[in-house]
Amino acid sequence: MASSRVFTVGLITAWYSSNIGVLLLNKFLLTNYGFKYPIFLTLCHMLACSLLSYIAIAWLKVVPMQSIRSRVQFMKISSLGFIFCLSVVGGNISLRYLAVSFNQAVGATTPFFTAVFAYLMTLKKEGWLTYVTLIPVVTGVIIASGGEPSFHFFGFMMCIAATAARALKSVLQGILLSSEAEKLNSMNLLMYMGPVACVILLPAALFMEENVVGIAIALARDDVSIVWYLIFNSALAYFVNLTNFLVTKHTSPLTLQVLGNAKGAVAVVVSILIFRNPVSVTGMMGYGLTVTGVILYSEAKKRGR
Repeated sequence: MASSRVFTVGLITAWYSSNIGVLLLNKFLLTNYGFKYPIFLTLCHMLACSLLSYIAIAWLKVVPMQSIRSRVQFMKISSLGFIFCLSVVGGNISLRYLAVSFNQAVGATTPFFTAVFAYLMTLKKEGWLTYVTLIPVVTGVIIASGGEPSFHFFGFMMCIAATAARALKSVLQGILLSSEAEKLNSMNLLMYMGPVACVILLPAALFMEENVVGIAIALARDDVSIVWYLIFNSALAYFVNLTNFLVTKHTSPLTLQVLGNAKGAVAVVVSILIFRNPVSVTGMMGYGLTVTGVILYSEAKKRGR
């Protein structure tokens, strides 16, 4: 019993560390270090996710290998991979312009977009109390935006787009892979979505981030640490997904909700301590209101079942 508890605490610590670590390292690379190529950075992430997912499933047998059964299922997975790709790229682009604390505040509005897409795509209605709890979620971000010292409109829009894409993928995944024959666990889904994302990101990086490969090679010649930063950062991006899967497997849904809500707050505090970005009382109040709304939303959803 004690060893099981230690194992669970270790998993949660690894989950928090990888989540917050990849977020802060993305911010460091894209702003402080000056590696201003978010699409190429996302491509590195997806390459690592593709390779490490295959190693974990095919060699280490972390989960059983699930095969793609039809061309239709492959097309569904490809569409999810495309949206997944957009959400990660949008999030990385936003980090070039926004403080991590504000990025997390906007990201906390995911439940709002999930509820909107669920209604638009499935006509699924929640209880009135659930919709009421979304009011502080959105209001908090509006207040935080007004009180954000380093507010950047383009960065804000990219962050909103990334958050909406993340919610859309969640809803779409429930629709497209709803049959028992087509359902994939998150690790197998990542293994198949990763290469799809790479196929999309490679031409996008070459076209939109001119000579990015040549620049990356030149940077590596001047400072080899950039290579290690990218390798470590990309590996962390995979471990975010792996630890999320394992924490989901070894804890209850309620524990996962509580931990997820707290994780954003921890990321905000750590980022402010590291990057020393200016924050306002208004901004923190807005973020606090959003987090409170998310907690109330989770509680309302639980009671509505």
